[in-house]
Amino acid sequence: MTACKPCSTSVDTQAKLSSEGAPVADPSEYHSLVGALQYLTFTKPDIQYAVQHVCLHMHDPRKPHLTTVKRLLHYLQGTVDLGLFLGRISPSALTVYTDADWAGYADTRKSTSGYAV
Repeated sequence: MTACKPCSTSVDTQAKLSSEGAPVADPSEYHSLVGALQYLTFTKPDIQYAVQHVCLHMHDPRKPHLTTVKRLLHYLQGTVDLGLFLGRISPSALTVYTDADWAGYADTRKSTSGYAV
C-alpha cells in the first residue's frame, strides 16, 4: 500500500456500515489490519472514529468493512506528514470536546458518544 493513491478523508461519515455484504476471504488479515490501526490511534487521534466503526465488525468482517479499512490506509498514506503537536500551555487551561450519535448504527440502533481532552 506504499504506492497507493492518497485520500483526503478517513471515512464517509454519511454512510453507516452494516452487516451486509460478502464475507472477506481471509478474516485474519482484517483482524491484523484493524489491530494495527487500533494501536495507531494513540498517535493519530483523527482516525479514532473510523477505527471504532471497523472494530465493531471484527467478529464477522464483510467486504464493505475491508473496503473501509483500505480507505483508511489510503488516508494515512496521504497524511504521513501531519501529526498532533503537544506544546506547553498554561496548566489551568483545559479543553474538552464531546460528540454523540443517537441511534446511529443501522443494524442495532445503538448510540455512540465520545470525548477528547
